Amino acid sequence: MSFHELLTRAVRAPDRVIRFGPHPDQVIDVYLPPRVTSPAVVLLHGGFWLSRYDRSHTRPMAAALADLGHPVYVPEYRRLGQAGGGYPGTFDDVAAAVDLVLAERPGRGGIVVAGHSAGGQLALWSAARHRLPASCPWHGEPAIDAVVALAALSDLGEAFTAGLGDGAAARLVDGRAELLDLTDPVRLLPPAPATRLALVHGVRDRLVPVGMSRRFAARTGAALTEIQDAGHFALIDPLSAAWPAVTRALSPALSPALSPALSPARPRAAWQEAASVLHLAGRARQASAEVTTAH
Repeated sequence: MSFHELLTRAVRAPDRVIRFGPHPDQVIDVYLPPRVTSPAVVLLHGGFWLSRYDRSHTRPMAAALADLGHPVYVPEYRRLGQAGGGYPGTFDDVAAAVDLVLAERPGRGGIVVAGHSAGGQLALWSAARHRLPASCPWHGEPAIDAVVALAALSDLGEAFTAGLGDGAAARLVDGRAELLDLTDPVRLLPPAPATRLALVHGVRDRLVPVGMSRRFAARTGAALTEIQDAGHFALIDPLSAAWPAVTRALSPALSPALSPALSPARPRAAWQEAASVLHLAGRARQASAEVTTAH
């Protein structure tokens, strides 16, 4: 399965389009289910934050999730190669889109934020905005129930140093390593106590190494599902063998298991203290991460 196959697959148009700014890409596509039976999902697309990759390749996934009962919101955001893309515009747009979805759903509880690849970095970052300085315009405490990070660029600093995506991570922050303190999910640990984390990663991923998810799971105790025969794009393809693992990660019935670190058996305060120590020491010491292997 390839990226181009996802682009050519027939899929229904969104039921609504919400505009949240004057730029043509400050929009959110909304896919509504026949009947709401599952939590709302904000789906953040990947593509190394580059303008040549837009939300269109996630449309099959968005439509499939809507068919499963999820209201699905697919934000577009300004990207590298566009006016305002990268730092700070990409982060401005993602924060605004998530907040808009939550404001549109008052009294309906939180949401699940799912993200693939670079979108996984943005999803994890969205759930860490409470860790930003109060003076930062992105600071907030959005009611995010869970983050499902698919083949996520979860360690922006590692991507920066390794030059993943032909140096896209460095371009995202204008080559300024000091901005990683505001944008890198690893540097903003721990996540909010009420937010559960699940990671899914294909072992055969050649674009984002599975080791990145393994290290993030070790730091946080998040559940990690590794799919032995999956590459990078299988995780967003509803026709792939990897798809059941993705839907299980999104399932509200499994939500208590999404992050063992936040289960009642482990006090939240103790987990937060341990995660902070790991972060400050800069060590990827093994935490009690739950790793599931799928074929």
